[in-house]
Amino acid sequence: MSAYRTPMLSRRTAGWPIVLSLAVAAALLVAGAAGSQGAGAGNVAPVVVIELDGAIDKVSARFLDRGLDEAQDDDAGVIIVQVDTPGGLLDATRDMVGDIFGSRVPVVSYVAPEGAQAASAGTFVASSAALLAMAPATNIGAAAVVGAGGEDLPETLSRKATEDAAALIRSIAARRDRPVAPLEATVREARSFSAEEAVEVGIADLIAVDIDQLLAELDGRTLAAADGPVLVETTGAAIQTIEMNIFERILSFLADPNVAFLLISLGTLALAVEIWSPGLWVPGAIGVVCLILGFAGVGFLPFTWAAVVLLALAVLFFVLEALHPGIGLFGAFGTVALVLGGLLMLGGSELPGQALRVSPWLLASVGVLAVLLTVVLVREMRLSHRPVYVSPYARERLLGELAEVTVRLAPQGEVRVAGEAWGAELRGGGTAEVGERVRIADVSQLGLLVEPANRDASEAETERVHSPDTGR
Repeated sequence: MSAYRTPMLSRRTAGWPIVLSLAVAAALLVAGAAGSQGAGAGNVAPVVVIELDGAIDKVSARFLDRGLDEAQDDDAGVIIVQVDTPGGLLDATRDMVGDIFGSRVPVVSYVAPEGAQAASAGTFVASSAALLAMAPATNIGAAAVVGAGGEDLPETLSRKATEDAAALIRSIAARRDRPVAPLEATVREARSFSAEEAVEVGIADLIAVDIDQLLAELDGRTLAAADGPVLVETTGAAIQTIEMNIFERILSFLADPNVAFLLISLGTLALAVEIWSPGLWVPGAIGVVCLILGFAGVGFLPFTWAAVVLLALAVLFFVLEALHPGIGLFGAFGTVALVLGGLLMLGGSELPGQALRVSPWLLASVGVLAVLLTVVLVREMRLSHRPVYVSPYARERLLGELAEVTVRLAPQGEVRVAGEAWGAELRGGGTAEVGERVRIADVSQLGLLVEPANRDASEAETERVHSPDTGR
Protein backbone atom coordinates (compact mmCIF):
# COMPACT_ATOMS: atom_id res chain seq x y z
CA MET A 1 0.00 0.00 0.00
CA SER A 2 1.58 3.13 -1.20
CA ALA A 3 1.64 6.15 1.02
CA TYR A 4 -0.17 9.34 -0.21
CA ARG A 5 1.96 12.44 0.00
CA THR A 6 0.21 15.78 0.33
CA PRO A 7 1.61 18.38 -2.11
CA MET A 8 3.38 21.27 -0.43
CA LEU A 9 3.86 24.88 -1.77
CA SER A 10 7.29 26.33 -1.82
CA ARG A 11 8.03 29.31 0.41
CA ARG A 12 8.41 31.55 -2.59
CA THR A 13 5.03 30.50 -3.99
CA ALA A 14 3.24 30.64 -0.66
CA GLY A 15 4.14 34.31 -0.11
CA TRP A 16 2.28 35.64 -3.20
CA PRO A 17 -1.30 35.44 -1.78
CA ILE A 18 -0.25 37.49 1.24
CA VAL A 19 1.41 40.15 -0.90
CA LEU A 20 -1.61 40.28 -3.23
CA SER A 21 -4.01 40.66 -0.28
CA LEU A 22 -1.97 43.48 1.20
CA ALA A 23 -1.85 45.28 -2.16
CA VAL A 24 -5.64 45.05 -2.61
CA ALA A 25 -6.21 46.30 0.95
CA ALA A 26 -3.85 49.25 0.40
CA ALA A 27 -5.61 50.13 -2.85
CA LEU A 28 -8.98 50.06 -1.13
CA LEU A 29 -7.68 52.29 1.66
CA VAL A 30 -6.27 54.80 -0.85
CA ALA A 31 -9.51 54.80 -2.84
CA GLY A 32 -11.51 55.27 0.33
CA ALA A 33 -9.33 58.16 1.43
CA ALA A 34 -9.58 59.77 -1.99
CA GLY A 35 -13.32 59.27 -1.97
CA SER A 36 -13.57 60.85 1.47
CA GLN A 37 -11.44 63.77 0.33
CA GLY A 38 -13.55 64.20 -2.84
CA ALA A 39 -16.75 64.03 -0.87
CA GLY A 40 -15.47 66.67 1.47
CA ALA A 41 -14.56 68.96 -1.45
CA GLY A 42 -17.90 68.27 -3.08
CA ASN A 43 -19.70 69.46 0.04
CA VAL A 44 -18.26 72.97 -0.36
CA ALA A 45 -20.82 75.15 -2.11
CA PRO A 46 -19.63 76.63 -5.41
CA VAL A 47 -18.59 80.24 -5.91
CA VAL A 48 -20.52 81.96 -8.72
CA VAL A 49 -18.94 84.87 -10.60
CA ILE A 50 -21.13 87.28 -12.61
CA GLU A 51 -19.23 89.72 -14.82
CA LEU A 52 -21.02 93.07 -15.07
CA ASP A 53 -19.10 94.82 -17.83
CA GLY A 54 -20.21 97.93 -19.75
CA ALA A 55 -22.96 100.51 -19.34
CA ILE A 56 -25.81 99.69 -16.97
CA ASP A 57 -29.15 99.46 -18.76
CA LYS A 58 -32.30 97.36 -18.68
CA VAL A 59 -30.56 94.47 -20.42
CA SER A 60 -27.71 94.32 -17.90
CA ALA A 61 -30.27 94.53 -15.07
CA ARG A 62 -32.10 91.59 -16.64
CA PHE A 63 -28.81 89.68 -16.90
CA LEU A 64 -27.90 90.29 -13.24
CA ASP A 65 -31.37 89.20 -12.12
CA ARG A 66 -31.05 85.94 -14.08
CA GLY A 67 -27.52 85.34 -12.78
CA LEU A 68 -28.57 85.81 -9.15
CA ASP A 69 -31.54 83.46 -9.63
CA GLU A 70 -29.36 80.76 -11.20
CA ALA A 71 -26.76 81.06 -8.45
CA GLN A 72 -29.41 80.66 -5.76
CA ASP A 73 -30.95 77.69 -7.56
CA ASP A 74 -27.49 76.06 -7.70
CA ASP A 75 -27.06 76.57 -3.92
CA ALA A 76 -23.99 78.75 -4.34
CA GLY A 77 -22.00 79.62 -1.23
CA VAL A 78 -21.25 83.16 -2.34
CA ILE A 79 -21.87 85.30 -5.44
CA ILE A 80 -19.15 87.60 -6.74
CA VAL A 81 -20.34 90.38 -9.05
CA GLN A 82 -17.28 91.64 -10.91
CA VAL A 83 -17.99 95.29 -11.78
CA ASP A 84 -16.46 97.43 -14.53
CA THR A 85 -18.93 100.10 -15.65
CA PRO A 86 -18.89 103.81 -16.52
CA GLY A 87 -22.48 104.24 -15.34
CA GLY A 88 -25.94 103.97 -16.80
CA LEU A 89 -29.66 104.32 -16.21
CA LEU A 90 -31.04 105.15 -12.78
CA ASP A 91 -34.10 102.90 -13.14
CA ALA A 92 -31.96 99.90 -14.09
CA THR A 93 -29.64 100.69 -11.17
CA ARG A 94 -32.55 100.58 -8.73
CA ASP A 95 -33.58 97.18 -10.09
CA MET A 96 -30.06 95.84 -9.61
CA VAL A 97 -29.81 97.15 -6.03
CA GLY A 98 -33.15 95.54 -5.19
CA ASP A 99 -32.08 92.20 -6.67
CA ILE A 100 -28.82 92.21 -4.68
CA PHE A 101 -30.64 93.05 -1.43
CA GLY A 102 -33.11 90.24 -2.11
CA SER A 103 -30.51 87.52 -2.73
CA ARG A 104 -30.56 84.58 -0.28
CA VAL A 105 -26.87 84.02 -1.08
CA PRO A 106 -24.32 86.62 0.09
CA VAL A 107 -23.28 88.95 -2.74
CA VAL A 108 -19.75 90.36 -2.97
CA SER A 109 -18.96 93.14 -5.44
CA TYR A 110 -15.46 93.18 -6.87
CA VAL A 111 -14.30 96.19 -8.92
CA ALA A 112 -11.81 94.53 -11.25
CA PRO A 113 -9.54 94.02 -13.15
CA GLU A 114 -6.92 96.69 -12.63
CA GLY A 115 -7.97 99.87 -14.42
CA ALA A 116 -11.68 99.09 -14.00
CA GLN A 117 -14.21 101.48 -12.49
CA ALA A 118 -17.47 101.43 -10.60
CA ALA A 119 -18.39 104.93 -11.69
CA SER A 120 -21.78 106.56 -11.40
CA ALA A 121 -24.42 103.81 -11.35
CA GLY A 122 -21.67 101.33 -10.56
CA THR A 123 -21.21 103.08 -7.20
CA PHE A 124 -24.76 102.17 -6.19
CA VAL A 125 -24.48 98.58 -7.40
CA ALA A 126 -21.06 97.93 -5.85
CA SER A 127 -21.87 99.47 -2.48
CA SER A 128 -25.14 97.51 -2.18
CA ALA A 129 -23.24 94.21 -1.88
CA ALA A 130 -22.55 92.62 1.49
CA LEU A 131 -18.82 93.13 0.92
CA LEU A 132 -17.11 95.51 -1.49
CA ALA A 133 -13.63 94.59 -2.76
CA MET A 134 -11.51 96.51 -5.25
CA ALA A 135 -8.50 95.60 -7.32
CA PRO A 136 -5.50 97.96 -7.28
CA ALA A 137 -5.67 100.92 -9.70
CA THR A 138 -9.48 100.98 -9.75
CA ASN A 139 -11.89 103.73 -8.70
CA ILE A 140 -15.45 104.28 -7.51
CA GLY A 141 -17.74 107.31 -7.39
CA ALA A 142 -18.72 110.27 -9.62
CA ALA A 143 -22.43 109.50 -9.31
CA ALA A 144 -23.98 112.90 -10.09
CA VAL A 145 -27.23 112.76 -12.06
CA VAL A 146 -27.36 114.07 -15.65
CA GLY A 147 -29.72 113.91 -18.63
CA ALA A 148 -30.13 110.87 -20.85
CA GLY A 149 -27.83 112.42 -23.45
CA GLY A 150 -25.14 113.30 -20.89
CA GLU A 151 -26.22 116.93 -20.65
CA ASP A 152 -26.93 118.88 -17.46
CA LEU A 153 -30.54 118.83 -16.33
CA PRO A 154 -32.61 121.98 -15.76
CA GLU A 155 -32.17 123.32 -12.23
CA THR A 156 -35.46 122.12 -10.75
CA LEU A 157 -35.28 118.71 -12.36
CA SER A 158 -31.61 118.37 -11.43
CA ARG A 159 -32.33 119.14 -7.78
CA LYS A 160 -35.20 116.67 -7.74
CA ALA A 161 -33.15 113.87 -9.36
CA THR A 162 -30.14 114.56 -7.14
CA GLU A 163 -32.21 114.37 -3.95
CA ASP A 164 -33.71 111.11 -5.15
CA ALA A 165 -30.30 109.58 -5.91
CA ALA A 166 -28.84 110.87 -2.64
CA ALA A 167 -31.67 109.25 -0.69
CA LEU A 168 -30.98 105.96 -2.46
CA ILE A 169 -27.26 106.02 -1.67
CA ARG A 170 -28.02 106.88 1.99
CA SER A 171 -30.38 103.93 2.27
CA ILE A 172 -27.72 101.65 0.78
CA ALA A 173 -25.15 102.96 3.25
CA ALA A 174 -27.51 102.33 6.18
CA ARG A 175 -28.38 98.82 4.96
CA ARG A 176 -24.72 97.80 4.50
CA ASP A 177 -23.31 99.81 7.43
CA ARG A 178 -21.15 102.00 5.21
CA PRO A 179 -20.24 105.65 5.91
CA VAL A 180 -22.96 107.95 4.62
CA ALA A 181 -20.94 111.15 4.07
CA PRO A 182 -18.41 109.91 1.47
CA LEU A 183 -21.04 107.93 -0.43
CA GLU A 184 -23.43 110.89 -0.52
CA ALA A 185 -20.54 113.07 -1.73
CA THR A 186 -20.28 110.87 -4.84
CA VAL A 187 -23.81 112.02 -5.73
CA ARG A 188 -23.86 115.64 -4.60
CA GLU A 189 -20.26 116.57 -5.39
CA ALA A 190 -19.42 113.91 -8.01
CA ARG A 191 -16.56 112.73 -5.74
CA SER A 192 -14.50 109.76 -6.87
CA PHE A 193 -12.20 107.54 -4.80
CA SER A 194 -9.28 105.29 -5.65
CA ALA A 195 -9.20 101.77 -4.22
CA GLU A 196 -6.92 102.81 -1.37
CA GLU A 197 -9.00 105.92 -0.60
CA ALA A 198 -12.23 103.91 -0.70
CA VAL A 199 -10.86 101.44 1.87
CA GLU A 200 -9.56 104.30 4.02
CA VAL A 201 -12.92 106.11 4.21
CA GLY A 202 -14.85 102.85 4.64
CA ILE A 203 -16.67 102.65 1.29
CA ALA A 204 -14.72 99.52 0.30
CA ASP A 205 -13.85 96.66 2.64
CA LEU A 206 -10.60 95.35 1.17
CA ILE A 207 -8.22 95.32 -1.80
CA ALA A 208 -7.61 92.05 -3.66
CA VAL A 209 -5.26 91.59 -6.59
CA ASP A 210 -7.28 88.77 -8.17
CA ILE A 211 -10.12 86.33 -7.57
CA ASP A 212 -7.89 83.84 -5.76
CA GLN A 213 -6.81 86.43 -3.22
CA LEU A 214 -10.41 87.57 -2.83
CA LEU A 215 -11.56 83.99 -2.15
CA ALA A 216 -8.84 83.62 0.46
CA GLU A 217 -10.04 86.83 2.13
CA LEU A 218 -13.66 85.67 2.07
CA ASP A 219 -13.05 82.23 3.57
CA GLY A 220 -14.48 82.06 7.09
CA ARG A 221 -16.24 85.44 6.94
CA THR A 222 -19.88 85.85 7.88
CA LEU A 223 -21.74 87.96 5.32
CA ALA A 224 -25.25 89.37 5.22
CA ALA A 225 -27.92 87.86 2.99
CA ALA A 226 -31.68 88.30 2.61
CA ASP A 227 -32.48 85.46 5.06
CA GLY A 228 -29.78 86.38 7.58
CA PRO A 229 -26.00 86.09 8.06
CA VAL A 230 -24.23 83.27 6.19
CA LEU A 231 -20.83 81.73 6.93
CA VAL A 232 -18.79 81.73 3.70
CA GLU A 233 -16.43 78.82 2.97
CA THR A 234 -14.31 79.10 -0.16
CA THR A 235 -11.46 76.60 0.41
CA GLY A 236 -11.72 73.96 -2.31
CA ALA A 237 -14.87 75.52 -3.77
CA ALA A 238 -15.48 75.27 -7.50
CA ILE A 239 -15.80 78.55 -9.41
CA GLN A 240 -18.70 78.92 -11.85
CA THR A 241 -18.99 81.86 -14.23
CA ILE A 242 -22.34 83.09 -15.55
CA GLU A 243 -22.22 84.99 -18.83
CA MET A 244 -24.81 86.67 -21.03
CA ASN A 245 -26.67 84.20 -23.23
CA ILE A 246 -27.20 84.79 -26.95
CA PHE A 247 -30.64 86.33 -26.39
CA GLU A 248 -29.26 88.86 -23.90
CA ARG A 249 -26.37 89.71 -26.21
CA ILE A 250 -28.83 90.43 -29.03
CA LEU A 251 -30.92 92.61 -26.73
CA SER A 252 -27.80 94.46 -25.59
CA PHE A 253 -26.96 95.15 -29.23
CA LEU A 254 -30.48 96.35 -30.04
CA ALA A 255 -30.58 98.60 -26.94
CA ASP A 256 -28.05 100.93 -28.57
CA PRO A 257 -30.06 104.04 -29.62
CA ASN A 258 -28.15 104.30 -32.92
CA VAL A 259 -28.88 100.67 -33.79
CA ALA A 260 -32.56 100.99 -32.83
CA PHE A 261 -33.03 104.19 -34.87
CA LEU A 262 -31.18 102.77 -37.88
CA LEU A 263 -33.32 99.61 -37.87
CA ILE A 264 -36.55 101.62 -37.66
CA SER A 265 -35.39 103.90 -40.50
CA LEU A 266 -34.32 101.05 -42.78
CA GLY A 267 -37.49 99.15 -41.98
CA THR A 268 -39.64 102.15 -42.87
CA LEU A 269 -37.92 102.75 -46.20
CA ALA A 270 -37.85 99.04 -47.10
CA LEU A 271 -41.58 98.80 -46.41
CA ALA A 272 -42.21 101.75 -48.73
CA VAL A 273 -40.21 100.02 -51.49
CA GLU A 274 -42.24 96.82 -51.04
CA ILE A 275 -45.55 98.68 -51.28
CA TRP A 276 -44.35 100.51 -54.39
CA SER A 277 -43.25 97.26 -56.06
CA PRO A 278 -45.45 94.54 -54.53
CA GLY A 279 -44.42 90.95 -55.03
CA LEU A 280 -40.72 91.37 -54.35
CA TRP A 281 -41.19 90.11 -50.76
CA VAL A 282 -37.55 90.67 -49.82
CA PRO A 283 -37.85 94.41 -49.04
CA GLY A 284 -41.13 93.81 -47.22
CA ALA A 285 -39.73 90.97 -45.11
CA ILE A 286 -36.59 92.97 -44.29
CA GLY A 287 -38.70 96.00 -43.46
CA VAL A 288 -41.00 94.15 -41.07
CA VAL A 289 -38.10 92.43 -39.29
CA CYS A 290 -36.17 95.70 -38.97
CA LEU A 291 -39.20 97.52 -37.56
CA ILE A 292 -39.87 94.79 -34.99
CA LEU A 293 -36.23 94.68 -33.87
CA GLY A 294 -35.92 98.47 -33.86
CA PHE A 295 -38.98 99.11 -31.71
CA ALA A 296 -37.91 96.21 -29.43
CA GLY A 297 -34.61 98.01 -28.92
CA VAL A 298 -36.43 101.26 -28.14
CA GLY A 299 -38.34 99.40 -25.44
CA PHE A 300 -35.07 98.87 -23.52
CA LEU A 301 -34.19 102.58 -23.68
CA PRO A 302 -35.52 105.56 -21.70
CA PHE A 303 -37.65 106.59 -24.68
CA THR A 304 -40.18 109.41 -24.94
CA TRP A 305 -43.69 108.76 -26.21
CA ALA A 306 -43.44 111.78 -28.47
CA ALA A 307 -40.58 110.09 -30.32
CA VAL A 308 -42.52 106.82 -30.61
CA VAL A 309 -45.50 108.68 -32.12
CA LEU A 310 -43.24 110.53 -34.56
CA LEU A 311 -41.52 107.33 -35.67
CA ALA A 312 -44.89 105.63 -36.14
CA LEU A 313 -46.08 108.63 -38.19
CA ALA A 314 -42.94 108.38 -40.31
CA VAL A 315 -43.83 104.78 -41.16
CA LEU A 316 -47.40 105.84 -42.03
CA PHE A 317 -46.29 108.79 -44.21
CA PHE A 318 -43.88 106.69 -46.25
CA VAL A 319 -46.52 104.01 -46.74
CA LEU A 320 -48.91 106.71 -48.00
CA GLU A 321 -46.17 108.07 -50.27
CA ALA A 322 -45.72 104.62 -51.79
CA LEU A 323 -49.48 104.13 -52.20
CA HIS A 324 -50.23 107.63 -53.54
CA PRO A 325 -47.03 109.14 -54.94
CA GLY A 326 -47.27 112.63 -56.31
CA ILE A 327 -45.23 115.69 -55.51
CA GLY A 328 -43.48 113.97 -52.55
CA LEU A 329 -45.57 115.65 -49.86
CA PHE A 330 -46.04 112.50 -47.76
CA GLY A 331 -42.36 111.64 -48.21
CA ALA A 332 -41.35 115.08 -46.95
CA PHE A 333 -43.59 114.73 -43.89
CA GLY A 334 -42.20 111.24 -43.30
CA THR A 335 -38.60 112.49 -43.48
CA VAL A 336 -39.28 115.27 -40.97
CA ALA A 337 -41.09 112.88 -38.60
CA LEU A 338 -38.27 110.33 -38.86
CA VAL A 339 -35.50 112.80 -38.06
CA LEU A 340 -37.46 114.47 -35.25
CA GLY A 341 -38.25 111.05 -33.79
CA GLY A 342 -34.54 110.29 -33.67
CA LEU A 343 -33.76 113.64 -32.04
CA LEU A 344 -36.43 113.23 -29.36
CA MET A 345 -36.03 109.47 -28.86
CA LEU A 346 -34.40 109.59 -25.44
CA GLY A 347 -35.47 111.43 -22.32
CA GLY A 348 -35.44 111.21 -18.53
CA SER A 349 -32.41 111.19 -16.24
CA GLU A 350 -29.47 108.88 -15.89
CA LEU A 351 -26.27 108.51 -13.97
CA PRO A 352 -23.29 109.71 -16.02
CA GLY A 353 -21.40 107.24 -18.10
CA GLN A 354 -22.34 106.28 -21.61
CA ALA A 355 -24.34 109.18 -23.10
CA LEU A 356 -27.53 107.94 -24.76
CA ARG A 357 -28.34 109.79 -27.96
CA VAL A 358 -28.67 109.20 -31.67
CA SER A 359 -25.63 110.33 -33.61
CA PRO A 360 -26.20 113.56 -35.58
CA TRP A 361 -24.33 111.98 -38.51
CA LEU A 362 -26.77 109.07 -38.50
CA LEU A 363 -29.74 111.46 -38.39
CA ALA A 364 -28.35 113.40 -41.36
CA SER A 365 -27.61 110.22 -43.32
CA VAL A 366 -31.09 108.81 -42.75
CA GLY A 367 -32.65 112.17 -43.72
CA VAL A 368 -30.72 112.24 -47.01
CA LEU A 369 -31.63 108.61 -47.74
CA ALA A 370 -35.31 109.31 -47.08
CA VAL A 371 -35.26 112.34 -49.42
CA LEU A 372 -33.58 110.30 -52.15
CA LEU A 373 -36.18 107.55 -51.82
CA THR A 374 -38.97 110.12 -52.07
CA VAL A 375 -37.44 111.60 -55.23
CA VAL A 376 -37.07 108.15 -56.77
CA LEU A 377 -40.69 107.26 -55.96
CA VAL A 378 -41.98 110.47 -57.53
CA ARG A 379 -39.84 110.03 -60.65
CA GLU A 380 -40.75 106.38 -61.09
CA MET A 381 -44.40 107.27 -60.74
CA ARG A 382 -44.09 109.83 -63.53
CA LEU A 383 -42.34 107.37 -65.81
CA SER A 384 -44.77 104.54 -65.10
CA HIS A 385 -47.91 106.73 -65.47
CA ARG A 386 -49.28 105.63 -62.16
CA PRO A 387 -52.05 107.67 -60.56
CA VAL A 388 -50.57 110.75 -58.93
CA TYR A 389 -51.87 113.10 -56.30
CA VAL A 390 -52.00 116.65 -57.65
CA SER A 391 -52.96 119.50 -55.36
CA PRO A 392 -55.50 122.09 -56.58
CA TYR A 393 -52.76 124.74 -56.53
CA ALA A 394 -50.47 122.66 -58.75
CA ARG A 395 -53.36 121.95 -61.13
CA GLU A 396 -54.16 125.61 -61.65
CA ARG A 397 -50.47 126.40 -62.05
CA LEU A 398 -50.00 123.85 -64.84
CA LEU A 399 -53.11 124.60 -66.91
CA GLY A 400 -52.22 126.45 -70.14
CA GLU A 401 -48.45 126.05 -69.67
CA LEU A 402 -46.24 124.99 -72.55
CA ALA A 403 -44.36 121.69 -72.26
CA GLU A 404 -41.66 120.03 -74.34
CA VAL A 405 -42.10 116.47 -75.57
CA THR A 406 -39.28 114.28 -74.21
CA VAL A 407 -40.77 110.89 -75.12
CA ARG A 408 -42.76 110.64 -78.39
CA LEU A 409 -46.51 111.04 -77.85
CA ALA A 410 -48.37 108.33 -79.75
CA PRO A 411 -50.65 109.45 -78.23
CA GLN A 412 -49.07 108.69 -74.82
CA GLY A 413 -45.55 109.61 -73.84
CA GLU A 414 -43.72 112.05 -71.64
CA VAL A 415 -43.28 115.82 -71.50
CA ARG A 416 -41.20 118.17 -69.38
CA VAL A 417 -42.65 121.28 -67.82
CA ALA A 418 -41.03 123.59 -65.26
CA GLY A 419 -38.13 121.16 -64.99
CA GLU A 420 -40.37 118.20 -64.10
CA ALA A 421 -41.07 115.08 -66.15
CA TRP A 422 -44.74 114.18 -66.53
CA GLY A 423 -46.60 111.38 -68.21
CA ALA A 424 -48.80 112.89 -70.89
CA GLU A 425 -51.44 111.99 -73.49
CA LEU A 426 -52.16 113.91 -76.69
CA ARG A 427 -55.80 114.97 -76.91
CA GLY A 428 -57.66 113.63 -79.88
CA GLY A 429 -54.99 111.07 -80.69
CA GLY A 430 -52.25 111.53 -83.25
CA THR A 431 -48.57 111.96 -82.53
CA ALA A 432 -46.09 114.56 -81.35
CA GLU A 433 -42.36 114.12 -81.86
CA VAL A 434 -39.59 114.69 -79.35
CA GLY A 435 -38.73 118.38 -79.06
CA GLU A 436 -42.18 119.64 -80.14
CA ARG A 437 -44.02 122.08 -77.92
CA VAL A 438 -47.44 121.20 -76.55
CA ARG A 439 -49.89 123.03 -74.33
CA ILE A 440 -51.30 121.54 -71.10
CA ALA A 441 -55.08 121.31 -71.44
CA ASP A 442 -55.91 119.37 -68.28
CA VAL A 443 -54.37 117.63 -65.27
CA SER A 444 -55.69 114.32 -63.97
CA GLN A 445 -54.62 111.56 -61.63
CA LEU A 446 -53.08 109.78 -64.62
CA GLY A 447 -50.94 112.71 -65.74
CA LEU A 448 -51.28 115.56 -68.23
CA LEU A 449 -53.66 115.96 -71.14
CA VAL A 450 -51.89 118.02 -73.81
CA GLU A 451 -52.65 119.44 -77.26
CA PRO A 452 -50.62 121.02 -80.02
CA ALA A 453 -49.21 124.38 -78.94
CA ASN A 454 -50.45 126.17 -82.09
CA ARG A 455 -54.09 125.87 -81.08
CA ASP A 456 -55.85 129.02 -79.97
CA ALA A 457 -55.70 129.32 -76.18
CA SER A 458 -59.33 130.47 -75.81
CA GLU A 459 -60.52 127.63 -77.99
CA ALA A 460 -58.58 125.14 -75.90
CA GLU A 461 -60.00 126.54 -72.66
CA THR A 462 -63.60 126.37 -73.99
CA GLU A 463 -63.10 122.78 -75.10
CA ARG A 464 -61.55 121.86 -71.75
CA VAL A 465 -64.44 123.35 -69.73
CA HIS A 466 -67.10 121.52 -71.72
CA SER A 467 -65.17 118.28 -71.96
CA PRO A 468 -66.62 115.40 -69.87
CA ASP A 469 -63.04 114.32 -69.05
CA THR A 470 -62.54 117.31 -66.78
CA GLY A 471 -65.11 116.12 -64.29
CA ARG A 472 -66.74 119.55 -64.07
